[in-house]
Amino acid sequence: MIASRALTKRYDAKLAVDALSFDVRPGIVTGFLGPNGAGKSTTMRMMLGLDLPTSGSVLINGKRYADHAAPLHEVGALLEARAIHPGRSARNHLLSLALTCGIGKARVDQVLDMVGLTEVAQKRVGGFSLGMGQRLGVAAALLGDPQTLILDEPVNGLDLDGIRWIRALLTRLADEGRTVFLSSHLMSEMAVTADHVVVIGKGRLLRDQPMADFIREAAADSIRVVTPERERLAELLRTSGATITDGSDDALVVAGTTSRDVGDLAAGAGITLWELAPQTGSLEDAYLALTRESLDYQDTAS
Repeated sequence: MIASRALTKRYDAKLAVDALSFDVRPGIVTGFLGPNGAGKSTTMRMMLGLDLPTSGSVLINGKRYADHAAPLHEVGALLEARAIHPGRSARNHLLSLALTCGIGKARVDQVLDMVGLTEVAQKRVGGFSLGMGQRLGVAAALLGDPQTLILDEPVNGLDLDGIRWIRALLTRLADEGRTVFLSSHLMSEMAVTADHVVVIGKGRLLRDQPMADFIREAAADSIRVVTPERERLAELLRTSGATITDGSDDALVVAGTTSRDVGDLAAGAGITLWELAPQTGSLEDAYLALTRESLDYQDTAS
């Protein structure tokens, strides 16, 4: 379990992390979301003792990372996959980590097989693709068979097969009762991987709740309507208090009402409907709605 309590980090006049308090529980995958500059990387670095908090604390399984007798056995981390000497082979990189932590060679070969790098284990890391580098970073995180995993953008650079692999791996690790905490900007992947979500903006906690609840509460549902009498129906809907926006293919996107009410209104006015379909909010919709005021860079044209 990861427990953050009033975790704060200030760099001179800049407040990067502002009194963050949340728990990351074992047995589920917890996603960590926020715009660029929100403080995600700084928070993860403080979890691993790479940055010291200005105030507050973050404990992993009841202790600071540095206070664990064998940290690699307790916590596996991937913050920067390419932070590896390019002249080393994949196996030698993992072997050097293993030898400093009393981990046997058999475990090195085991994790290489787990991440699909056995055939290139003797190749130099400098020649690896971005996806292969990510797999090696995950292998290093798994080396000590830790109970807690902290992963920053683990799907970055992976192809479709690799993305499905990391999804299945993280789900399996959580099912084994481990604590899995990961950040990603790929909303479609986070939506099907994470069970719980922690969202921050400008260093502050915005949400800490189950993924399904977050999407349902933060993303307003809408209704897609297609009709040959588009303008007439739109005017009737506006008069009834509904909100109308333009969708693709000349569709109307209607909010603030129900499919039944739209159907009844159209029927009463003798308007033909070609399509009437509820649209459920997505993680992307929920995320953008919540973090719109937390962006460092705004598109003034939108």
